[in-house]
Amino acid sequence: MMRMTETVKQLLIINIIFYIGSQFVAISYPLFSLYYPENDNFRAWQPLTSMFMHAPMPNLMHIVFNMFALVSFGSALEHFWGAKKFIFFYISCGLGAALLHLGVSYFQIHAVLDELSILNFSDGDLKILLNTDYSTVFGSDGQMMEGKVKTILDTAKCTQEQFNVLVTAIQEFQTPSVGASGAIYGLLTAFAFMFPNAELALMFIPIPIKAKYFVPGIIAIDLFLGFKGSSLFGSGGTGIAHFAHIGGAITGFVMMWYWKKNSFNKNRWN
Repeated sequence: MMRMTETVKQLLIINIIFYIGSQFVAISYPLFSLYYPENDNFRAWQPLTSMFMHAPMPNLMHIVFNMFALVSFGSALEHFWGAKKFIFFYISCGLGAALLHLGVSYFQIHAVLDELSILNFSDGDLKILLNTDYSTVFGSDGQMMEGKVKTILDTAKCTQEQFNVLVTAIQEFQTPSVGASGAIYGLLTAFAFMFPNAELALMFIPIPIKAKYFVPGIIAIDLFLGFKGSSLFGSGGTGIAHFAHIGGAITGFVMMWYWKKNSFNKNRWN
């Protein structure tokens, strides 16, 4: 196994510090996770900081898998590229992942809102409906209590079926994204680009498969399961940013293609 390189080691340490610290400082998750831009919790730095956040305890596999992949694939890439090129690539893939994730969220949320346009919610009503903490809206009997949300829904004559549809938009709006997975998928793509015939075998696939088949395969499977509401690398569908994985992979592919295309002209990186 290749020795862990310096930048990979620093990224590993930062991720572990973020993970341990976030378990003890409650405000860490709303402050550093990636929220939808119209959410009250959104902050400009979250596309970057969310790359260093991971699912809270007891879900250890999220950070364990990501850090295992970071060390395994990142060290090989940094060895050949050097620190500056590697960190630029890593951060770019993470930001590309965040961009696609937010784009898909926008499409999903507004598709639901368009479907419910017959209810004629005002912009102010939608802001309240989408940002409300619904754990405070329902009583112990499961019935919605009197308040702003109930008044808005009653005034619009919102049916139970329409509210159930609205809930899908609320969940997408309120669920934050965390993890280095987008950047990791970029590293996987770059590794397959540079070492297509390297044989890979992970814990759940014990048979060695060449990188040029392995990496596109897991990306395709993750995309498929993302549409189905579950993930190849995660425990179920809730909170798993499937399209962030794909965004990281696409960003990595585009960057690798550009660098290869310009590797022998004046635009060469180094």
